[in-house]
Parts: sequence; structure tokens; C-alpha cells
Amino acid sequence: MNSLKNRVQLIGHLGADPEVRAFDNGKKFARLSLATNDEYTDKEGQKIKQTQWHQLVVYGKLADTCQKYLIKGKEIAVEGKLTYRSWNDKEGKTHNLTEVIVNELLMMGPKEKKVLAE
Repeated sequence: MNSLKNRVQLIGHLGADPEVRAFDNGKKFARLSLATNDEYTDKEGQKIKQTQWHQLVVYGKLADTCQKYLIKGKEIAVEGKLTYRSWNDKEGKTHNLTEVIVNELLMMGPKEKKVLAE
């Protein structure tokens, strides 16, 4: 059951090209924005589509792969864990952010189905 703790799996489309940066030690990380869609039928019988946005962070060689192969609109599946951060801006306002730290990524689409892992 330990493997089920803090585990998230998502399938969706990228909202932008990956934003790749490097730490001072040269190791890279990528930030991705992922949209997932849900549909349901309301009381009047109309289909309602809801989009949820998720912030993803990818480290190491997998970040290099994201930079090389992923573009806005690409469908991907990811597995990782949730993390929460908060910080205060210059005006003292507190900001909160939920991110998924990705440890496995699958590129979806008709031509490729590659599983990428750290």
C-alpha cells in the first residue's frame, strides 16, 4: 500500500511548450501546464465540459526529453506525486501552488507511444 501514497496519474494536453531552466549546478528542470477535461450531463440534459489546469515539474534527463519532444497541444500521460508550495510576494501577499512532480511520462498520439522515466 505504500506505493499508493501520494500518487497521481493524469492524461491531458499541454497548454504551452515546456519551460526548461537549469540550476546553478547545471541540472535541468522543466515546467509544464497540463489541461485535463471532464464531461458530465446537467439536470437539463446538456453536456458540460470542464477543464482543469495542472502544473507539472520534471527534473533531470526527463526534462531534456520534454524540451526535445513536447510542444503545446501534445497529449501526454504522467505519473507523479503532489507537492504544495507557498510564498509571500513583495507586497506581503501569500501565494499557494500545487504541483505534480513527474517521475514517468508517456507521449500519446498516433505515431509514438514512448514511456519515459527518470
